[in-house]
Amino acid sequence: MTSLLQRLSAERNRRFVGRGREVELFLDAIASRELPFHILHVFGPGGVGKTTLMQQFLRFCERSKISTAYVEARNLEASPESFISTLRSLMGLNESDSPLHMLAQRQERNVILIDTYEAITQLDEWLREVFLPHLSVNTLIVIAGRNPPSSSWYSDPGWQALMHTLPLRNLTPEESQAYLTTRDIPTIQHQAILELTHGHPLALSLVAEVFAQGKEISFQAESAPNVVKTLLSRFIKEVPTPLHRMALEACAVIRLTTETALNQMLAVPQNTLAGEAHSLGEIPDVHDLFEWLRGLSFIESGQLGLFPHDLAREVLIADLRWRNSEFYTELHHRARQYYTKRLGQTQGQEKHRVLLDYIFLHRDNSAIRSCFTWGEQSSLLTDSLRETDKTALLGMVAEYEGEESAKIADHWLKRQPQNVVVFRDLHSEPAGFAMMVALQTATIEDLSADPGAFASWQYLQTHAPLRPSEGATIFRFWMARDTYQAVSPTQSLIFINFVQYFQKTPGLAYTFLPCAQADSWTAMLNYFDLTRLSETDFTVEGRHYGVYGHDWRIVSPAAWKEILARKEVTTAGESVDNTPVGEPLLVLSQPEFVEAVQNALRNFSCPDALQNNPLVRSRSVSEEVATKASMSESPKETQLFEKPHSGCLHERINILQNLVKQAVESLQSSPRDEKLYRAVYRTYLNPAPTQEQAAELLDLPFSTYRRHLKAGMTRVTDILWQREIS
Repeated sequence: MTSLLQRLSAERNRRFVGRGREVELFLDAIASRELPFHILHVFGPGGVGKTTLMQQFLRFCERSKISTAYVEARNLEASPESFISTLRSLMGLNESDSPLHMLAQRQERNVILIDTYEAITQLDEWLREVFLPHLSVNTLIVIAGRNPPSSSWYSDPGWQALMHTLPLRNLTPEESQAYLTTRDIPTIQHQAILELTHGHPLALSLVAEVFAQGKEISFQAESAPNVVKTLLSRFIKEVPTPLHRMALEACAVIRLTTETALNQMLAVPQNTLAGEAHSLGEIPDVHDLFEWLRGLSFIESGQLGLFPHDLAREVLIADLRWRNSEFYTELHHRARQYYTKRLGQTQGQEKHRVLLDYIFLHRDNSAIRSCFTWGEQSSLLTDSLRETDKTALLGMVAEYEGEESAKIADHWLKRQPQNVVVFRDLHSEPAGFAMMVALQTATIEDLSADPGAFASWQYLQTHAPLRPSEGATIFRFWMARDTYQAVSPTQSLIFINFVQYFQKTPGLAYTFLPCAQADSWTAMLNYFDLTRLSETDFTVEGRHYGVYGHDWRIVSPAAWKEILARKEVTTAGESVDNTPVGEPLLVLSQPEFVEAVQNALRNFSCPDALQNNPLVRSRSVSEEVATKASMSESPKETQLFEKPHSGCLHERINILQNLVKQAVESLQSSPRDEKLYRAVYRTYLNPAPTQEQAAELLDLPFSTYRRHLKAGMTRVTDILWQREIS
């Protein structure tokens, strides 16, 4: 008759999946004539499956009739006496018998499994120096814990030679799917579960339990706080202080954590949010907090900083959003301020990394998550075009878009080689490229050779004519060597370069982005405020390309950043606001702008008359409004989700008056323009009752005064115009 123990063992064995490499290593070791190592140290974060693997090792030993002792360290006191007593009991010895003596005399193979080793780290030195060296050479000791072996194991050349370390990571997607199948989870749900759990064994098990209780549900972390709480407790046994918890949550929010970034994230505001930093007192040394994070089993140390394992990040974020969404928003605000400052301080590859850090803040939104690769770093380097690259680039275009498109690409490589960015692999070979065609410098012959560029140029003429000193760009060709336009590290870097391009290109009025599979990018590009422009779609050699566009005169880069700030903390179930911040900008032609400035001067002292002036909705005024709003301390204070940067009409009129006044006063910096300043000042800023009286106060003939006034108004208009279009 089958016993319950046998049924339990069989069921556990049925649900055990994956770990092929680890299992093979263990089976080879216990079957070998001479042990290849005497210590097998398994380590990994909580819930990654260490205990499950240890129990499987135990079953293998039982099946092979190998004498085995399974020590669960969490049930011990961290003392030699407790360890010896437990071992004596597991071996079935009498009180007077010595387990160490018995183990030293063993001639046959035997195994000691010590699980949850972190619970008895105080015994580490005793085990290493006193207990383990006296065991038989036929004894294999398997240690499983959250942390890798201490440095003392590695510094001892003897133990270093006799020890094998085995870091345990999440299950592969194939192994995870196999587990879900054994748990009878509907196949249609597998992908969503894999995206949530990242193959973390405990998470897979908990999600399976959720489905067992209600198989029709669609699982998401936010909808199952008890599951999140269980996972969180596995990752974090105890957090020393509320500030340590803040440090952990900050590490989860940002892509990579350095001491500098952590210092910015933990800057406690005057209005400290209740429940997160209550009674913190002085902030302790950030270095200590950083080192504490570094020592956690689920935190990885990369070349550029610390980052949590994927599931740990998901769990920490889900818990924080559910428990204290205000502090989650506050952390985003602090990170955004830090990255904004860093963008102004960096160049080249470093700026790319900061931009990726910045975009990472949007990762929690489903429209963005699947459209970028979020790894710690990429080995790709950004470079300019070399003459030797052309064959490789044209080969990519021919492969993915056809020979006719390759001819078009060749045309632009000859005409605008300076507008090509190449992404190189470790061998300096092109792994991808992006070509930004400047439409305003293209000739009619250029445009006629390219249906894509021509369609975008036609759109500009009809819907958004360029003003003097303005430009428009079509990101005409963009692709990765191996994956074309699919999500990949190269594609992510291409998009990062697009962001950098429109931030640094002066006078950029419009950008166009053609996509081979346009519909697949709709959610992501709409999120980034790019509009589908069906009128500019085009076809080359039977291949259709859909185009997205953005008018940077209507929604400037500064306003665009503020729109994205509103969206940062939204998720799949929340609406995403694509409307511009406040009223849309007015794009004025130069004659319209001149007329508006003249009107602003004439009505400078009459705010009521200025409220209908088009300049109130100009880029210059709107950017000043956005700048003032961004200087506020927290998104809570600026009511982040209520369009704080639209600026009331009274504020906009004040800003317009200040901009006009600054332009007028700037005339004083030039001796030649000083006379123009006086004429404008006495006419509009501090006006005399009449122009005749203004001329008298300036001691000028009326005709001379009028000439100075006209020239002064022209200079002021030029100054404001350059500001508007720069």
